[in-house]
Amino acid sequence: MLARFWRRREEEAPLRLFVGLGNPGPRHARNRHNVGFMAIDAIAARWHAASWRRRFRGEIAEADLDGVRTLLMKPRSFMNESGRAVAEAVRFYKLPLDRLVVFHDELDLAPGKLRVKLGGGTAGHNGLRSLAACLGSGDFKRVRIGIGHPGHKERVVPWVLSDFARADAVWLEPLLEAVAEAAPLLARGDDAGFMNRVALLCRKAAEGTIRSGR
Repeated sequence: MLARFWRRREEEAPLRLFVGLGNPGPRHARNRHNVGFMAIDAIAARWHAASWRRRFRGEIAEADLDGVRTLLMKPRSFMNESGRAVAEAVRFYKLPLDRLVVFHDELDLAPGKLRVKLGGGTAGHNGLRSLAACLGSGDFKRVRIGIGHPGHKERVVPWVLSDFARADAVWLEPLLEAVAEAAPLLARGDDAGFMNRVALLCRKAAEGTIRSGR
């Protein structure tokens, strides 16, 4: 019965799936590696998503992003097993991969920078590697959120599994707010519009901070 309900909803309005990558539990909540979770939480709050519920080895909540039905998801397995949860949801809703958007941390972008990319490699990211393996393809959209690189390969794991510094709040909070505000553009497939809107909102936030002297 539940499957028939969701298929009927799918016929009424095509569904999008937004997935944030991260590790579960309070110990990891503010880690750099969890910025994907943070982005999904910000979108859920901004668009008054339905209550989170456990499903597909994760947590899901449905949101209306300015007229676009979107399922928000946070896998509750650890990062290197994220693909199993996402693949279950994709198969259940029979979603083509062009309706899947994955938010994740990106070492190769400076802190506060954001890029949207369709497909590509995994660049050593365990969450992306798991998704590509379980989905049988890496041809899904990625929202790459820059966290910067610690400078040496051997420092990468401690870096991503450490909390954001207090000073990072200057760019992190405005960025997450901007991602949430601009999310409907991404849901409609306007990647360039989404990136431009995020950049504009972050620039306005920075200018406001400078004027206030904070």
